[in-house]
Amino acid sequence: MKILFLTAEAAPLVKVGGLGDVAGSLPAALRAAGHDVRVALPGYGAIDWTRWRPKYVSSVAVRRGAGDFAAHAFEADVHGVPFWLITGPPIPKDRTIYGSGIEEDGPKFIFFSMAALWTAQANGFRPDVVHAHDFHTGAAVWWLATEGRHNEFFARIASVFTIHNLPYAGQGAGRALGEYLLPKADAISILPEGFRDSLLGLGLLGADEISTVSPTYAREIQTPEHGRGLDGLLRARSDRLTGILNGIDVDVWNPATDTALAVPFDVARLEGRAADKEALQREAGIMSEAGHPLLGVVSRLDSQKGLDIAVPAVRRWLELGGQFVLLGTGEASLEAAFASIELDFRGRASVRLRFDAPYARRIYGGVDALLIPSRYEPCGLTQMIAMRYGAVPVARRTGGLADTVIDAGDAGGNGLMFDEPSPSALWDALERLLRVRADPGRWRELQSRGMQTDFSWTRSAARYTGLYERARAARQG
Repeated sequence: MKILFLTAEAAPLVKVGGLGDVAGSLPAALRAAGHDVRVALPGYGAIDWTRWRPKYVSSVAVRRGAGDFAAHAFEADVHGVPFWLITGPPIPKDRTIYGSGIEEDGPKFIFFSMAALWTAQANGFRPDVVHAHDFHTGAAVWWLATEGRHNEFFARIASVFTIHNLPYAGQGAGRALGEYLLPKADAISILPEGFRDSLLGLGLLGADEISTVSPTYAREIQTPEHGRGLDGLLRARSDRLTGILNGIDVDVWNPATDTALAVPFDVARLEGRAADKEALQREAGIMSEAGHPLLGVVSRLDSQKGLDIAVPAVRRWLELGGQFVLLGTGEASLEAAFASIELDFRGRASVRLRFDAPYARRIYGGVDALLIPSRYEPCGLTQMIAMRYGAVPVARRTGGLADTVIDAGDAGGNGLMFDEPSPSALWDALERLLRVRADPGRWRELQSRGMQTDFSWTRSAARYTGLYERARAARQG
């Protein structure tokens, strides 16, 4: 099939979160399966244009009430995948990616979405499926479902719309929709109040098929607790809603070849992790003692990630002789809380409030366990990377965490799970972790199972192929 990806970010060109990982890896897996995939991405100034050397391919006019805007497309080859970088007046030339609100992001992403469709036409690339990601691309899906049905080039093109994080809905985009002459949905009662000018809501309403990034999250977002006001619409479209678990690039995340590690290792050479743990302890400025259990966090620091409930549990962990390393930035209150932990437990706790990709790899390769206490987690890649590197995840049973981490008390266990989002429930899981770790044979089993789990994109790409087929059959029917 011919597939056009629309995304606001994609690694390695530009990445803010998990969306960037997916949009950077899934197209390559689909191309390896024989599909013709092109990726459209805003041509931000934050992209290293000198490194990727994109070549000009076309210019198109994007219709606008106050006068059309010209969009210019440049093509870059990114590890064998063609990327169209779309530039034009609303796309920032500085290093910003996301703006301060919908007043900036609405016009920017609507312009990009429409420009990407017109660029495909200008280059004679008629996709079987447009695969759009998150609210930033909802305008393209909505246009395909409405005016696009009367356009000879686009009429039979199917759409798949993927939710990566439901709370980011692009609400309040009515003015921008009007600016770009897109039809509104004021009279469509299935859209709840407050979402009739939501780019995410319009994408969900117009898509031939909807996906999200794990089976459990697909069920959770159909409930009032996790649906964020869109659960009714999602239940109404549940026959078109599929959860497909994300993957990771197993070549990029490979402890056997990772040059960031002091000693590379694999499942057959797990003893190499001891040297990586000692190297991490030295780098973090904590005591280099193999017998001390080392707990790690690599995360954005906010309430979604549940790091607030982790603070008292981490303090107790340290009071009982454990060690702790953290890498991340986020809410000021959480940064302060963890910084105070380092001050109170010098030599046993290390907190680095920054982004540091090589150091993150050394944490994955050196800690005994990785803490992931999320309140909700659409998919999560951290737990997959941790297991790939032999770190045992301690995670809350939600979203993609529930689909990837199996509790040590169950058959095939590869981690420790807890249910209630509370410090006491988390502490119970940490206590069980210590009991399992006291049995070297059982502990190695947990590590080995995690390292041998297939988290590659190959399996996910096959499921997306099936989803594209359903979307195409629905549109052609």
